[in-house]
Amino acid sequence: MTLDFRVYHLPLRNPFTISRYTVTVQQTVIAIISDGEVSGYGEATANPYYDSTVEKLSEGISKVAPIISEIGLVPPDEFWKIIFPHLHDNYFALCAIDVAYWDYYARRNNRTLRSYWSDGNEKLPMTSFTIGLDTLEMMKQKIAENPWPIYKIKLGSKDDDMRIVEELRKTTDAVFRVDANAAWNAQQAIQFSHILKDLNVEFIEQPLPASERDGKRSVKAESALPVIADESCQREEDVLACADTFHGINIKLMKCGGITPALRMIREARNVGLSLMVGCMTESTVGISALAQLAPLLDYLDADGALLLAEDAASGVTFREGTIVSRATSGSGAHL
Repeated sequence: MTLDFRVYHLPLRNPFTISRYTVTVQQTVIAIISDGEVSGYGEATANPYYDSTVEKLSEGISKVAPIISEIGLVPPDEFWKIIFPHLHDNYFALCAIDVAYWDYYARRNNRTLRSYWSDGNEKLPMTSFTIGLDTLEMMKQKIAENPWPIYKIKLGSKDDDMRIVEELRKTTDAVFRVDANAAWNAQQAIQFSHILKDLNVEFIEQPLPASERDGKRSVKAESALPVIADESCQREEDVLACADTFHGINIKLMKCGGITPALRMIREARNVGLSLMVGCMTESTVGISALAQLAPLLDYLDADGALLLAEDAASGVTFREGTIVSRATSGSGAHL
């Protein structure tokens, strides 16, 4: 097998703003594992919050390419154990390679990726569509231009957050989920939760900074809405801690190192009674097609990253008013 990669600079339809930064062009790296006949694809993006750069991703993938050339067709969990020691400090690159191998492994066995954990009879969650922080007029315009049954509303302006949701609620009856991206304190989160519940918000994602442990316990105990961990749940070792401070977790493949550890996190989260969401970065259809395969195991899905792009790097899984549309006959169905 060979391991290669390609770098893409993908312009967004609109500037995408959260509480920490704004993105107009998404840099992303696509890992490709191939035997000359069958190829599998995985993805990791540049992300300043997680210190992921194109250079770091490229170095990580190049580092393990000679090792992968010596590996035969082994189960994905065995493959992950082989490459993990070489990328234990580069989880985004680890993810791109792990997902590429899962895709290759499934295609080589002429199976869809989801068939390894799904019998195809589960009711799949619909994905939300994200409305990034912007002027109120622009946020309303994005909703009008993108009719959707579920919206994730990015907040973090603090003083205006409740007014934003109140005004957006006037434009649609769709389900709202709010994501503060760690911008609130415990008192704000508890107070806001009661207001948001009256505005038909389903849950709050990561209201507090990941480092604020005591405040998270207070919020879980006193919030009027379920609270879902994002920045507080990056890797496998975070799941048990989140059981004390959150009602659910948002797993992101790039943060945890790929599909292999994500499956372990899903099992552990179910064992401790946490609800489950898998989320995305602003990424191409390569990454979205892979994470959408996990939908049968989830309560919630946030897989709209490619919908925010003006130009994509691939075709594959799409969404029709929130519902997954997949024509994959093997692997994830993604093609560059």
